[in-house]
Amino acid sequence: MRASCDLNADLGESYGAWRMGDDAALLDIVSSCNVACGFHAGDPSTILNTIDLALARNVAIGAHPSLPDLVGFGRREMQIAPLELRAAVRYQVAALQGCVRAAGGRLAHVKAHGALYGMLARDAALARAFLDAVQPLDDRLTIVGPPQGELREAARVGGFRYCVEGFADRGYCADGSLVPRSQAGALLHGEAAARQGLALARGEAIRAVDGSVLDLAIDTLCVHGDGAEAVALARALRLAIEAAGLKVCAT
Repeated sequence: MRASCDLNADLGESYGAWRMGDDAALLDIVSSCNVACGFHAGDPSTILNTIDLALARNVAIGAHPSLPDLVGFGRREMQIAPLELRAAVRYQVAALQGCVRAAGGRLAHVKAHGALYGMLARDAALARAFLDAVQPLDDRLTIVGPPQGELREAARVGGFRYCVEGFADRGYCADGSLVPRSQAGALLHGEAAARQGLALARGEAIRAVDGSVLDLAIDTLCVHGDGAEAVALARALRLAIEAAGLKVCAT
């Protein structure tokens, strides 16, 4: 059994009067966070506050760039050319990186948000464009992504450090991809999410929605920060992971 597991959450997603998640509470629990960069959520004050909260708690900070879809929370796929994606991602990551540096920290990783996350796993040209956007900013940045697909292969070819992510609160298809949010079984709640999260953290196999067995071998476990159960689930997972003898720490 492994000795440790990173626990991460997507944060900084409030916008103006719209409150999304409880960043302060989650940052008391997780070991790393992925901060919105303004294209799907996150206004400047929210982003800066989340960075300050994370640094005060010694939580590793990553950029969470998205497709340019503020209205759809970045969860709608769109047609986008590789060069356009490269520009959008570099703009977002560079802005977040600068904010973290100004606060006295260092950006540790980059993880795509929402629909872009799935698109990068399927489209080799977009995956390469995503990595081309990140590489000149800091070649030490870790890429966080799914256990299979084009992004992982492009990261391998490009010499990037790649961190395999699993989700406690999302269902999986037989091929290891996430069940689309429009389909039954996409979201897990309560005991089911806690059970899957602990199994992933321990390096154990889980069940896909069709009953098939998946061995994902993750490095980091995500709890979505925008869910109503996010804080309770993250707290339960951290307690269960530590009770299983694993250390919760950034990769």
